[in-house]
Amino acid sequence: MSTVVNPHTYQAQLDAKARQLQDTFAPFNPPQLDVFASEPEHYRMRAEFRVWHQEDDLYYIMFDQATKQKYRVEQFPVASPLINQAMPLLLEAIKPDLVLRHKLFQVDFLSSLSGELVISMLYHRQLDDAWQQGMQTVREQLQQQGINASIIGRAKKQKVVLGQDYVIEKLQVATQADTKELIYQQVENSFTQPNGRMNEKMLSWALDATQGASGDLLELYCGNGNFSLALAPNFNRVLATEISSSSVKSAQYNIAANHIDNVTILRMSAEEFTQAMRGVREFRRLQGIDLARYECNTILVDPPRAGLDEETVKLVQEYDNILYISCNPETLRQNLDTLSQTHTISRFALFDQFPYTHHMEAGVYLKRR
Repeated sequence: MSTVVNPHTYQAQLDAKARQLQDTFAPFNPPQLDVFASEPEHYRMRAEFRVWHQEDDLYYIMFDQATKQKYRVEQFPVASPLINQAMPLLLEAIKPDLVLRHKLFQVDFLSSLSGELVISMLYHRQLDDAWQQGMQTVREQLQQQGINASIIGRAKKQKVVLGQDYVIEKLQVATQADTKELIYQQVENSFTQPNGRMNEKMLSWALDATQGASGDLLELYCGNGNFSLALAPNFNRVLATEISSSSVKSAQYNIAANHIDNVTILRMSAEEFTQAMRGVREFRRLQGIDLARYECNTILVDPPRAGLDEETVKLVQEYDNILYISCNPETLRQNLDTLSQTHTISRFALFDQFPYTHHMEAGVYLKRR
């Protein structure tokens, strides 16, 4: 079913999620749940739309997940104000131009709280110089209307960039003492947290939960360094792994942009890192890095919806403190069946990344019994 945005019902649906999460995890005797509410509108920094061609008309569509029926989208209150501002202006600019609209089938928007925007145009044809010239004119028209957007054209085995293929996000991470601004490069077509303000709350919560931790931090599934950089002040060193080469590249950019000197990123999957730690395999990517020198008492995992595999759960269980961020409470609960044998939950949180849907983001901080 399509997302129905009604701020008047937001608190009720958030309360229902909180009750459901508390009931699901009741067998583990967690502490009081920290509930972090989203903004009720314009909370999503990314949006994707199919493009429908009907004679001379051109408009965005989405599909109802239940009925699979398409519906026209004029505005999208889920998305950021910047995306909503750009949506109609972009269509108005390309509608009269047959070169720009020919075989266009999708438009993706990536915005930031800092006011930057990347628009990706997806085509079922190769893009030529005429397309590039026409789209540069569109980009200038958007700039004249106050939207400084980069535009990317994508086709099979082709990517044309007008401007840049990323936004620079600036997030405010709060502690009890102060608030610090962190800079993150977020690349088009790569994973980033979709709800910018909620991401700030997640990072602040994680920083508070690990306050007073000792030794080093190991992070699996670090992405572009979202948590790694925010948590760096709480640890002597941070060792983080990520399989996506584009995310690793962004993480390195972010380390330099924030002048952080105690974070090391490895391009490895969680499974590969587990093999390296067990001595099962040797990896060239680890040359020059002595894993034995790290005193990682705390581990952070933010896995995909499938949760942690059995071997990684066993690895995670060896650490005194476990910070587990989950986009799927069901697989988190399954992993906790094992982790709760050796650890207890000291902090428990609900992050409402996706209002008006059944999706929930949860956080637990576990300490060894």
